[in-house]
Amino acid sequence: MDIVYTIWLRNVKRYLRSKSRIVGSLGMPLFFMLVLGFGLNSIVRIPGMEEGYLEFIIPGIVAMSVLFTSVFSGIQIIWDKQFGFLKETLVAPVSRLEIMIGQTLGGATTAVIQGLILMVFALFIGLQPAGITGFLVAVGFMALIGVTFTAFGIAIASRMEDMHGFQLIMNFVIFPIFGLSGALFPINSLPGWLRPLTLADPLTYGVEGIRYGLSGTAQVHPLASLAVMAACAVLMTVAGAYLFRKIQT
Repeated sequence: MDIVYTIWLRNVKRYLRSKSRIVGSLGMPLFFMLVLGFGLNSIVRIPGMEEGYLEFIIPGIVAMSVLFTSVFSGIQIIWDKQFGFLKETLVAPVSRLEIMIGQTLGGATTAVIQGLILMVFALFIGLQPAGITGFLVAVGFMALIGVTFTAFGIAIASRMEDMHGFQLIMNFVIFPIFGLSGALFPINSLPGWLRPLTLADPLTYGVEGIRYGLSGTAQVHPLASLAVMAACAVLMTVAGAYLFRKIQT
């Protein structure tokens, strides 16, 4: 397991040393949280919920931050390909599975850190967690989102050589995933034809899990959200490991 820890530590150190990456990754989530949250808080009322719109979207914005950070962690695979680090790692007498798991856990950890930074900021603008247990529940769902979508990003990056192509595919995929997740609107109020698409989106269950942890309410049962996210994390890790093993040295 030493190689898993080494790859994980490399990813975390790279993230923590890149202050511009940390600040830049907070830009869009903070924009949504401040502009939409405060702009619509006095106008939008969520049916069947006592909380305001700002409190409603904070879990969704935290999930968005985790989603974006974890998926784009897959870019590191392309960087490592271009600069030769990945080739040196793959020819070493270590398991590719361990390398992939280290990359996945590293990306998921940085994504959770990013989400925690956003949650701390949200405390100053009105977030009131249900309690320490709820906070830990939210962090657990953030970790599952991080693992799922870091493995997803690695799976796609493993089959690509061009970073621009990777970014195009990611933008084509992750924005619909975020948009359909119910991060910005209650899924119970959706029209009948759109609701199945939302329920087919794995991020929906991550958002509802975080929302349950932070506010104590959710539109999907927390145990169902946990089961779906855990299954997605396992499936994406297996798929990512399979495609990572196919990388040509």
